[in-house]
Amino acid sequence: MGEKVAAGAFDLSDRQRYRQKLRQCLTGLELLLDRQRFDRPRNLMGLEIELNLVGRDGQPRMLNAQVLERIASRDFQTELAMFNLEVNIAPHRLGGRVFDRLAEELRTSLAYADRKAGELDAGIAMIGILPTLDRDDLVSSNLSDADRYTLLNDQIVAARGEDFRLDIAGVERLTCTARSIAPEAACTSVQLHLQVTPARFADVWNAAQAVAAVQVAVGANSPFLFGRELWRESRPPLFQQSTDTRPPELQAQGVRPRTWFGERWISSARDLFEENLRYFPALLPICDDEDPLAVLEAGGVPRLGELVLHNGTIYRWNRPVYGIADGVPHLRVENRVLPAGPTVTDVIANTAFYYGVVRALAEDARPVWTRMPFEAAAANFDTACRYGIDARLEWPRRGRLGGTGEVDAVNLVRDELLPLAEAGLDAWGVEAADRDLYLGVIEERCRRRANGASWQSATFHRAREAGLSREAALAATTRRYCELMHLGEPVHSWPVGLPEPVPLG
Repeated sequence: MGEKVAAGAFDLSDRQRYRQKLRQCLTGLELLLDRQRFDRPRNLMGLEIELNLVGRDGQPRMLNAQVLERIASRDFQTELAMFNLEVNIAPHRLGGRVFDRLAEELRTSLAYADRKAGELDAGIAMIGILPTLDRDDLVSSNLSDADRYTLLNDQIVAARGEDFRLDIAGVERLTCTARSIAPEAACTSVQLHLQVTPARFADVWNAAQAVAAVQVAVGANSPFLFGRELWRESRPPLFQQSTDTRPPELQAQGVRPRTWFGERWISSARDLFEENLRYFPALLPICDDEDPLAVLEAGGVPRLGELVLHNGTIYRWNRPVYGIADGVPHLRVENRVLPAGPTVTDVIANTAFYYGVVRALAEDARPVWTRMPFEAAAANFDTACRYGIDARLEWPRRGRLGGTGEVDAVNLVRDELLPLAEAGLDAWGVEAADRDLYLGVIEERCRRRANGASWQSATFHRAREAGLSREAALAATTRRYCELMHLGEPVHSWPVGLPEPVPLG
């Protein structure tokens, strides 16, 4: 959501006015599209990473306000809970040695934040879900001290009208209830932005949807929640269930969840904004004084504040974004699929793979979305979340046969998608050294069938076999993860298990 909002109650007139303003905003967006007012191609990308604050014992630390005060940088912001932070990297132009520059900026920023957190006996951890989180950590009293989080929580709770139910069956099964949206804070992600022209938006979004499952398969890093081993990437089911405004009756009727993969390929950015208005009631019906149509007629650029706010309360895994920079409107695809971590090198490798493969797929003469049902892309996403690097996915067959077939995710990546990502990065103008270094990380993960989730699971089970209790094994796995994360070698090279104790004497 990002914008500051004031807490308060809403009545019927607020909702009626907000709905009217949303329709005006959608009309304004349509006029901007028709009049070709959007920014020219600039090959701009952006990166945000959500982080955890962790003590030396591997447990979460509820200190984000104090840590942010010490960091004193606009690059770092609060996130939903007191053990969360977010770092934002300034937009970069895709090309040259952009990924090495990103890696250096991230290492510098995270090392500085970690030093500042260390002044409070805490540290920074990049991980999809912190394994040591307990249900008592994820309660409303641990939400960050900001009006927008309190207000969002209150509105989602009111819309649902009863406790949230978490029910995730994976390696083990977790069932519990929550009285707030606080469990959502367990999910820490990497968000990749790509500015695109309206003419290219649909192709880029469709390509991002098609490849979302593959991103998860190779990048999974969230196998544990509340002491249970669940899906290899447990963030998506947790996020959906912890923000679900639908009581069971509405779920049974097929009402769409606010955390949503989608249900169709699109032909325009307008399709997504219009669906958001048509399917989802307002959570935060806050209106500003702008008349977007009057601003347009006067030759200005409307903020479309209500549309932007509403869009921020619908959690698509590939989200459309409207923004204004230097007085010129633009559109972005925000990719929200990936978990945080494990290392800066892994994050940048995931980033390079995404930008490369999306460009290649978006420019393919026979687009993948014309050869694969949308339902298959959605099913692939769930499968990849469940099984991670071992997932088998449905994908269009090559050659004359046509149709789709089932293929190992690692074989799909190595045989088909890595060459496409290479071509896509070449088209962006990325230098070969950058391209080969970071795509090589993805190739090695596939060759070894190893990623963050597989390492966490294997190390946890080694600790259990060594006699540690479940809680002790999770804490030891977390501490070892943080140690290796700071060393910085990519996760496929991490030794499984805990280090052997050094003998004394």
